[in-house]
Amino acid sequence: MHHKLPDTSVPSVKLAPTQMAVTSADDAASSPRMINAGSAATRGAFAASEWGGFFITHDPPHPQRSEEWMRERVEELKGRVRTMFSDDSVAEAVTLMDTLERLGVDGHFHEEIDSAISRIVHPDESAGSDDLHVVATRFRLLRQHGIWVSTDALDNFRDGMGNFKASLSSDPRALLSLYNAAHMAVPGDGPALDDVINFTRHQLEAVAAKGELRSPLAEQVARALDHPLPRFTRLLETMYYVGEYAQEETHDNTLLELARLNSHLMRSLHLRELKALSLWWRDLYDTVNLPYTRDRMVEVYFWSCGMIPEEEHSRARLMFAKTFGLVTFLDDTYDVHATLEECHSFTGAMQRWDDSAVSILPEYLRMLYIKTLSNFKDFENMLKPHEKYRMSYARKAYQLQAKYYMQEAQWSNDKHQPTFKEHEELSVMSSGLPMLNLVALMGYGAIATKKVFEWTCAVPDVVRAGAQIGRFLNDISSYKLGKNKKDVASSVECYMGEKGTTGEEAVAAIAAMIEDSWRTMNLACMDMDRALLPAAQLVVNIARSNEVIYLRGRDGYTFGSHVKDLVTMLFLAPIPL
Repeated sequence: MHHKLPDTSVPSVKLAPTQMAVTSADDAASSPRMINAGSAATRGAFAASEWGGFFITHDPPHPQRSEEWMRERVEELKGRVRTMFSDDSVAEAVTLMDTLERLGVDGHFHEEIDSAISRIVHPDESAGSDDLHVVATRFRLLRQHGIWVSTDALDNFRDGMGNFKASLSSDPRALLSLYNAAHMAVPGDGPALDDVINFTRHQLEAVAAKGELRSPLAEQVARALDHPLPRFTRLLETMYYVGEYAQEETHDNTLLELARLNSHLMRSLHLRELKALSLWWRDLYDTVNLPYTRDRMVEVYFWSCGMIPEEEHSRARLMFAKTFGLVTFLDDTYDVHATLEECHSFTGAMQRWDDSAVSILPEYLRMLYIKTLSNFKDFENMLKPHEKYRMSYARKAYQLQAKYYMQEAQWSNDKHQPTFKEHEELSVMSSGLPMLNLVALMGYGAIATKKVFEWTCAVPDVVRAGAQIGRFLNDISSYKLGKNKKDVASSVECYMGEKGTTGEEAVAAIAAMIEDSWRTMNLACMDMDRALLPAAQLVVNIARSNEVIYLRGRDGYTFGSHVKDLVTMLFLAPIPL
């Protein structure tokens, strides 16, 4: 379901003659690769940016209060919120934690939330055990924080025949909490949570269809049916929930004011970053002069904010966005423009990683190569002396990215039809997500230790599962929208050829694989060294962003119009004070 968004004044963008908008699925479509989330059947046929230079010149409305005043007020409100954690009630602790996270202010209360988690892990057996909303929310929160909890508590709401009690149908709020909780399933849970998802989805769809839900619950149910809460980007949830929380009869004015002020401060930071990135990108795009590539920095930054929204991770967000932009040049070059010989030349130059290698490249690719090396040097200059070692991990991952693209280009040239397993093994890596995980971590603070980099480089289960989600979501989009004739077969096509299925059957099978990957990722986050959990949660956040970008087969990166309303809401919609 698409959600109605506030109207804002965003100018229409006139398309440049060399970047005319595509007009049909035959003219443009999604590629089997993830970063290359689509390509056109003819060179230079990507639609122009939906935004042009809008965010370079955009002058946001000035709030009535200064940033200094807002920050001082936030500190005062944080002190009040800390006193709310003194209550030992499981129900109140669970409700407070959930509210803080959905309002996007939990980052201010790490210690308090850790303490609250330790209290609710082993609560009194009678504490809230008859309140499905509390039980389900506790289950979801603990699993999201990497703590395994048994599904037994949810069985208390079944009758003697193992069916859910009929009385649950009259409590849509509890059903919604149970639905969201069930999406923290892991492989070892068996069919129990499958039953929960099927039951709650059916009940929620039925009550929504009758139009019996009141706001804001109606909007929350509609949103969850598209994006269960554990699979939705935190920043978008906050943008919706801050407005919805004000409508709840039990809302707390201190929490509401804190959330609104925090959203204003985050918006201000994000707009400053987006302006700086837009200026950087415009200079780079014009200098590199490869008009066949996608001009999508606003969408890239939207992606970045979805996965790394916090103020303290500004450096990581910028490194991620810039690298995403750079690798898009690389990807589109291999995918829609370069000859096989030119692909080999560029791959060789990338492995040398030296300015002198520019001489082996065709003239039109030399500036891209030079700018890639210089931007990575800029990244290194952003690191502190004790962090410089991180560059070797990011550079090696980027060099490998060229090799993955080269292999796919070779397959395409040879008209090679890979097996599904062959395709999955290569395309998960060529998705770019394992590489981008490392780049984002490069910008993190002290939690990004050498141990974290070694772990991420090894592509453990959680990293592979996250990349599978992005890869398969993109391939389903590719199947629905069509794809460039040069592209190697997608996973959907490989599955169809290998299993003899229809396209719809292959899409259903791959959607089931996406579900399995989510469950693998959930389990991995509960079964790992706690020092690695922040890196694993970054992978989860990227997967959440992919779910938004590729919702129901759309492609919000290749076709910026697919997510223009969401970009508008995130960066331009008014936030009340």
